Amino acid sequence: MTRGAFHALIDADDRVLSGDARFAELNDRAAGGSGASFALGAVAALVRIARALRVPVARTVTIGDEQGDGDWHVRAVPSGDSPDAQTVALAATLLRERPAGGAASPGIIATVEPPPGADWTWEVDAALRVVRIAPAACARHGVDPVAVLGQPLTHLFVLEARGDGAMPLLEAVSTVRDVTGQPASVRGQGVRIELAANVRRDVTGAFAGFVGGVFAPATDARDGGLTGAFNARLHRVLRVPLGTIIAQADSIRAAGDGALAASYTEYAADIASAGRHLLGLVDDLVDMEAIERGDFVTARMPVDLAAVVREASGLLAARAAEFGVTIAPLAGEAAAWVIGEYRRALQIVVNLLSNAVAYSPPGGVVRLRVKRREGHVRLLVTDQGRGIPAHEQPRVFEKFVRGDDSIPGGSGLGLYIARRLAQAMDGTLTLESELGEGACFTLALPAASAQAAGEQDQEQAEDGQATAVIGPDAAPQHEA
Repeated sequence: MTRGAFHALIDADDRVLSGDARFAELNDRAAGGSGASFALGAVAALVRIARALRVPVARTVTIGDEQGDGDWHVRAVPSGDSPDAQTVALAATLLRERPAGGAASPGIIATVEPPPGADWTWEVDAALRVVRIAPAACARHGVDPVAVLGQPLTHLFVLEARGDGAMPLLEAVSTVRDVTGQPASVRGQGVRIELAANVRRDVTGAFAGFVGGVFAPATDARDGGLTGAFNARLHRVLRVPLGTIIAQADSIRAAGDGALAASYTEYAADIASAGRHLLGLVDDLVDMEAIERGDFVTARMPVDLAAVVREASGLLAARAAEFGVTIAPLAGEAAAWVIGEYRRALQIVVNLLSNAVAYSPPGGVVRLRVKRREGHVRLLVTDQGRGIPAHEQPRVFEKFVRGDDSIPGGSGLGLYIARRLAQAMDGTLTLESELGEGACFTLALPAASAQAAGEQDQEQAEDGQATAVIGPDAAPQHEA
């Protein structure tokens, strides 16, 4: 039996588009193959359910062969607007294995909600391996889901002791109870957070992992607790109610096929869309409050801007497809090392690409180029939209100003925040455009020295070797 984890992408006709080595091994044993029909019957049923309901579905299923049986926690995440066009991403983690013909899995793991009011959520299995992280983690902290899923929780968070020396998460594991107030930081980013989690049990009552959330610390010595208090108020007043509204609207929409009039499912979709727009505005307000403080600083470390671009392009691929726009990849695989903070650079590039996609016509192409000049690395993001008149160009970087109010969505804060973040990293964000010829935004950041870039490459290589040697027998997974 193959151990660890697997990930795969299944198309609308239940054919395998891609998958890692562990998935391929399991699927091949079941007489499947890349480009052929998906052969794992129990998992295929989850794929069809997720596609039909248009919502993520997670279950514990049994996958077996002549070598033995395994109980897998499988999550199926659909993408696309209609069942006929939906692909489904699979992420699975092995919970336990048994000899061939052994006792069957105890069944579906009981549903557990994460602690309320979290910035974003995560889940781990009984072995404390990450089985799910929220997409918000990718945009806010530069978390790579492919590298984290299937790995120990400590690959995602650096756990810290409280002032009294206690480690709440470890105590909760030993006593099998919920946990709150675990100090931590996001690995590789230095972002201080607190973790809370609720215990998940299987139907026999045995420990099956945690469903957790990430919270801003109650106080932060760097700003006197103002940002933490501001975030706490937003959680209580806006984020939690909006999250409930969005979840309920999505549930109505998912259950509406054939059960409700089409107008009601359309209303639910509109409510969910408006809720997400308001949540985006809340996030922008939090960022604006942070960057306008006099003591706001960003990290100073080597960052591969080309890797940032590739991740941002992946995060916006589905949205670009929805708009009928193509995000052209960077030419070549060469690294483009700069000095800055990964998650802030990612935030800027995601904003630039999001705007470029929104303002491009159907069939348009967003082009990306990296240039090196005068000690800086420049990223050029060019769209094929209507362009911005010269007299309006300085205003697009002001608060609450949008380039084209006829395009729905947006708060008018994105470019203001992006420019302030670039400046905080000793960089610039500029615009060149002519009416009728699209727009080109250029992000320039200080180039990293050859020595710093080389040290970072070496550190990443050593991290990869360490993972291969001491990590669990689990392949990285991908989740939409």
